[in-house]
Amino acid sequence: MKRAIKTLVAAGVVGSAALVGGAYLGLVNVGADDPHFPAVHAFLTMARDRSIEVRSKDIEVPNLNDDALIKAGAGNYNSMCIGCHLAPGVAETELSQSLYPAPPNLTKVGIDGNPAAAFWVIKHGIKATGMPAWGKSMGDQYIWGMVAFLDQLPKMDAGQYQALVASSGGHDHGGGETQMHNHEGQHGSAKADHHAEPEAATDHHASDSSKANAGADHHGDSSSSADHHAADMTPSGSGADHHATDGQTAEGAAGHHETEPAQKEQTPAAAPNTHTHADGKEHLHDS
Repeated sequence: MKRAIKTLVAAGVVGSAALVGGAYLGLVNVGADDPHFPAVHAFLTMARDRSIEVRSKDIEVPNLNDDALIKAGAGNYNSMCIGCHLAPGVAETELSQSLYPAPPNLTKVGIDGNPAAAFWVIKHGIKATGMPAWGKSMGDQYIWGMVAFLDQLPKMDAGQYQALVASSGGHDHGGGETQMHNHEGQHGSAKADHHAEPEAATDHHASDSSKANAGADHHGDSSSSADHHAADMTPSGSGADHHATDGQTAEGAAGHHETEPAQKEQTPAAAPNTHTHADGKEHLHDS
């Protein structure tokens, strides 16, 4: 028995050391575009769900059918949540598509039948998921307003949603509100500022034009430069005369070579090697 316990302890130590070593060596990819292995994802999901369930089981849920509570929740949700969790008539956003784990589309799931768990998540957030702890800036009554609204959200169409938001007090949760929470606010003014840039670009190009004019004046000096190059070309004239002289010399040389064959033809041939025999006949011998 003791040996088995020692073996298990040793295996645990080795396994833990391997995990720590792998993490230290950077083998764990923490990029949000690289999903967890299925086993890791299942483990983390179980740990998350059990953590929320244990911590929210004793929370008392108020009346979620209160119209004032629902309206208050609609205004805050529209200002703080639709960038990730969307709304009726709102398509997926850059943020909702880029987060990992992907935020749930609350227009479809709402509070998933568990208002206490929804309250706990909104108030405390979830580590390493992008879900903020809104309890740092919102009192419990405002969080319950969002829970009450979310309980109704899956039943709404785009028109009903917009009407409810319009009838609400907007982004209001008793202090600590900041701007630029909602998806529309995040992109509206930024686009306007971005499209205002061409004016600066126009000034920039105007400056470039003035530089180009200055460059044109600079190139106007090319006439004097041309005179300089013309002067440089003058020596080549004497070079041409030199080559012409060489040409005349070559012609003379050609004429000299043409006269050589005639001179060779005038050279007398050597006398043949002959002798006369006693009978008076001449006999020719090869030299």
